[in-house]
Amino acid sequence: MKITDLLIKDAMIMDLKATTKQAAIDEMVEKLYQVGRISDVKTFKDGILAREAQTSTGLGDGIAMPHAKNAAVKEATVLFAKSQAGVDYEALDGQPTYLFFMIAAPDGANDTHLQALAALSRKLVDTDFVASLKQASTPDEVRALFAEESEEKHEAKVSEDRPFIVAVTACPTGIAHTYMAEDKLKQTAEKMGVDIKVETNGASGVANRLTADEIARAKGVIIAADKSVEMPRFAGKRVLSRPVADGIKKSEELIQIILDEKAEVYQSNGEGAVETSSDSKQGLGAAFYKHLMAGVSQMLPFVIGGGIMIAIAFLLDNIMGVPKDQLSNLGTYHEISSLFKNIGGVAFGFMLPILAGYIAFSIAEKPGLVAGFVAGSIASSGLAWGKVPFAAGGEKTLALAGVPSGFLGALVGGFLAGGVILVLRKLLAGLPRSLDGIKSILLYPLFGVCITGFLMLFVNIPMAAINTGLNNFLEGLSGGSAVLMGLVLGGMMAIDMGGPFNKAAYVFGTGTLAASVATGGSVIMAAVMAGGMVPPIAVFIATLLFKDKFTKQEQEAGLSNIVMGLSFITEGAIPFAAADPIRAIPSFMAGSAVAGALVGLTGIKLMAPHGGIFVILLVSKPLLYLAFILIGAIVSGLLFGALKKKVD
Repeated sequence: MKITDLLIKDAMIMDLKATTKQAAIDEMVEKLYQVGRISDVKTFKDGILAREAQTSTGLGDGIAMPHAKNAAVKEATVLFAKSQAGVDYEALDGQPTYLFFMIAAPDGANDTHLQALAALSRKLVDTDFVASLKQASTPDEVRALFAEESEEKHEAKVSEDRPFIVAVTACPTGIAHTYMAEDKLKQTAEKMGVDIKVETNGASGVANRLTADEIARAKGVIIAADKSVEMPRFAGKRVLSRPVADGIKKSEELIQIILDEKAEVYQSNGEGAVETSSDSKQGLGAAFYKHLMAGVSQMLPFVIGGGIMIAIAFLLDNIMGVPKDQLSNLGTYHEISSLFKNIGGVAFGFMLPILAGYIAFSIAEKPGLVAGFVAGSIASSGLAWGKVPFAAGGEKTLALAGVPSGFLGALVGGFLAGGVILVLRKLLAGLPRSLDGIKSILLYPLFGVCITGFLMLFVNIPMAAINTGLNNFLEGLSGGSAVLMGLVLGGMMAIDMGGPFNKAAYVFGTGTLAASVATGGSVIMAAVMAGGMVPPIAVFIATLLFKDKFTKQEQEAGLSNIVMGLSFITEGAIPFAAADPIRAIPSFMAGSAVAGALVGLTGIKLMAPHGGIFVILLVSKPLLYLAFILIGAIVSGLLFGALKKKVD
């Protein structure tokens, strides 16, 4: 299959109207839907945004390659779009983007499709070709340029009088950046008089796999990857690990570091573990946040799915009615509600083990997973040291199922489990390499579970006390304290709209929900969701009331923000915040804080951890809740519109 088979004329936009990243994505996705290449706008767009959340696909030099591979794609397609004015696409070089290639790959994309997409990616690192592409004015001219493309073989050149290095490139989707980094490294190496072989970890698998002989002969190894790659084979070699974008934009710097022997020597742990570019040196706070979010991201689907199922059980009983003397059985009184609650309870029960397990996995990779799951389960059960009287007289000290330590206990347990495995690695590092398999299969699981489990029996005691105290405090919130809590958490949701502050507030909210979903929901969760819904709705209000201060494209983007706001997708306001942070962020924070404070003042409770307007029936006072969100959005919208300058 050729590139021109995917680059169809009907799916080209020769004059992209959008000026913001969000609007550009919307315009291109809508075009794919109009020409019948995707079946569902939301599903495909969610895939595009998920990829952008990892790192911008604005590669710099005026080019962006947003891409997604999911079930909404009917047929593999490359949409070409060209902007005359340029789009602020949050490109890696900070410059406007003019050329767009939106890649839509179906779930079942075969190797032929993927090879064509790889060829496209490689071609875009050719500066002469890109210059010609920028001059093209019709779809036929664009196709003609790609029709002249001749496929090249990508074999490694090896010369005894030139330095030889090896590299591995990989991106999360394995479609675009993987191959662009490969070609850029090869081009740069050729200019620098260096021989190189590049292994690609793409969507169709590993290509140009490095051999043991090539690794042994290489002066060093470059890992340009945003996902895990096989690392133990590089033990003893100088290895430089960077994001895949650096392989494209900083290829000369990476190669020079290897040539100057400034990269660190990689020491394998011997368990077949993998590493990513994000494992490079970072501060303690950044490392803590990375490991915490690794656990939270895996936990949230269980919280959302299970939490909403449990909330529906309460809703059904309320609708069908429960006698006053049976209110203690609310959520299980009717058969159908009982089924919802039991199924939701099973999903919800995985929350703490998943959180702890994947925190430990992030710290210690696969060996940490089992110890982390055990730590989370112990936190959930409340297993701890205690004394029990016996019929024969006296007392004996045993491990008892006592008070669960909840979210906090699982969090501590996850880090504890990861740390235990790291210590075990060092202690067992002296064993012969012939025992590496036994370490992974027997020693780490056995000692990891044993040590972590016994330590958790002690950890659970203080963590259960803290968790109980915190829950009692939150349940007793009223008046000024509830207002203050709602104000702070609501404001945090709007500081970075998806960043660390936003996530910290949301995680805290879901943690309180775990302890209160059976008693009618959480005021904190209600305040958090209200605060998160305000910024996108505020954008809609500002663009509606202050049309002279926003471009036509921004007004169109503002219209889509009403849907994002009602769906509790705070990230919809990010393009506006990024374009004018000094005016936008304080405005958004003010309205979100007002909404959160009002929720706290009236004690509104929410039983679901997500969903926005779609779970409004799970709010204790739905109409008042919507009114508070609207009040907050109006405050933010008026402030944002008043502070913005008029469009010239």
